Amino acid sequence: MRAGPGPPAFLDRASTLKIIRANSDNAAFRALVVLLDEELAVRDGAEHTFYAQFNNLDSIRHVVIAYAGDEAVGGRAFKEYSLAAVEIKRMFVKPEYRGRGVAGAVLAELEKWAAEMHYRECVLETGLKQPEAIRLYEKSGYTRIPNYGQYAGIENSLCMKKVLG
Repeated sequence: MRAGPGPPAFLDRASTLKIIRANSDNAAFRALVVLLDEELAVRDGAEHTFYAQFNNLDSIRHVVIAYAGDEAVGGRAFKEYSLAAVEIKRMFVKPEYRGRGVAGAVLAELEKWAAEMHYRECVLETGLKQPEAIRLYEKSGYTRIPNYGQYAGIENSLCMKKVLG
């Protein structure tokens, strides 16, 4: 029996996670996105409406979901950005499972999937109000790039890239 709230001790090793590939129609992924949007509405404040318009799930066909037992605890997606690159989208890990390797494991699986599909790089946008995400991406080999597309000139946005392979 474990003491107190939080994830079971076995999640101290990300290898105990079950990671699946799906699409954005997956109910577990959609439930995680609802939680993500609730959190981002608080973090982004008045800027949330601007960002929300770029996060439609209709164009997302590649989703990775992490499970601890039967519970979906984290997810992330990508969509094609160019013929050579994918854009990483919709990253979320339930708060009680953060700091246990879930986000890194999901990101690694998503990058593997993109490489299998012959994409050469991943790009992403994150917010300056998400320092945990920035640290994860830097630790995972992402480097800062000029803000692209709709994020150009947006002060809260930080864009990053990683070459796969």
